[in-house]
Amino acid sequence: MENNINNQELLTKPIESPEKTASGSKKNLMIGIVVGVIVLALIIVAIVSLFRADLETTSRVRDIFIIFMALESLVIGVTLIILITQLAVLINLVKNEIKPILDNTQETVNTLKGTTTFISNNLAEPVIKLNGYLAGLKQFFDLMNPGTKKTNKKS
Repeated sequence: MENNINNQELLTKPIESPEKTASGSKKNLMIGIVVGVIVLALIIVAIVSLFRADLETTSRVRDIFIIFMALESLVIGVTLIILITQLAVLINLVKNEIKPILDNTQETVNTLKGTTTFISNNLAEPVIKLNGYLAGLKQFFDLMNPGTKKTNKKS
């Protein structure tokens, strides 16, 4: 029931015009720029306050920052391992599953091409030739029997 309501909402929802989408994207861009400027200002304020702080506070912040960077390096390493594993799975998929499908598709296309050529040579051409001969024969009989009137069928 909920799915039907969602489908009805999608069907009745008006399509946004390109002007609204463009203004929404400009609004998002402006929000991003403002957030970026605020973050940059906070970083500058933090650096200036660290220069004014005593040695013990600065060394603590430095140690926390080093720990944070080590944890970030660990996360990046795990992410790279996952990425390499996914890449290996993708290569295996392309090699062992998609390539045979493409080969079978190519074989099917070649078979279809041969079938089309066979049908064209053995069915279509003889029918076209027969129609040509019959039209010539009809014309011959029309010329031999001049007393018959031609009837024009208008639709």
